[in-house]
Amino acid sequence: MSVLAGLTVNYFRGPSSGLTLRWLGEVWAQYQGSVWLSLEVAAATLALTLVTGVPAAYALARSRHRLARLAEEALVLPIALPGLASALALLIVYGGFSSFRTSLWFIVVGHVVFTLPFMVRAVAAVAARADLRTLEEGAASLGASFATRFFTIVLPNLRPGIVAGALAVLTLSIGEFNLTWMLHTPDTKTLPVGLADTYASMRIEIGSAYTILFLLMTLPLLVAMQWLGVDATGTRVDAGAARKSRKPSA
Repeated sequence: MSVLAGLTVNYFRGPSSGLTLRWLGEVWAQYQGSVWLSLEVAAATLALTLVTGVPAAYALARSRHRLARLAEEALVLPIALPGLASALALLIVYGGFSSFRTSLWFIVVGHVVFTLPFMVRAVAAVAARADLRTLEEGAASLGASFATRFFTIVLPNLRPGIVAGALAVLTLSIGEFNLTWMLHTPDTKTLPVGLADTYASMRIEIGSAYTILFLLMTLPLLVAMQWLGVDATGTRVDAGAARKSRKPSA
């Protein structure tokens, strides 16, 4: 019912009062800046996690050293920490740089720290199953350079993990609230922060309309993740194999 309030003329009378797009129009007029800002942050976060996460996952999957496993576990630490703790650490380290502190990139850095493990785990899981070492050795024996091997063999084989990680990064970046709440300024208010503001204003119809807008942005990503079988760690799961594994043996 609270979501329907964003589409009804009178919240207290419910749908019987008639349907309207007025509240959605008001939300768009007041908060479209937050929508575009969230999309910019998500796009920048995705770009940085791709540039850093894919090579890192490839290197971790290729390495058999014990330190590689420790590095992989260390990358997961931001997930274990509360968003407020990560934000506080960033404020302590970069709070003195006023121009950076008030810029959009400050939030982007926080989102990269939080979402990078999802990209790395998704790509590393696919790399571990693809036996890239054998494929690369075969290509190298034919004279292929490292760049050729990486772009024609490695990346195509890692594509499922990259897509899964990208969907996880976009969804998490758009919906991240705790960390963003601590890092934002009045000029860098993202979608979840704006949502909190609408409900704090005690205008239920505006908050509900904002919720509808938020769902329209995030639901397609969530459906895509479900369709691809991406689990909570950002790795792709074979749904058919998972169902078979749950069947009792005869």
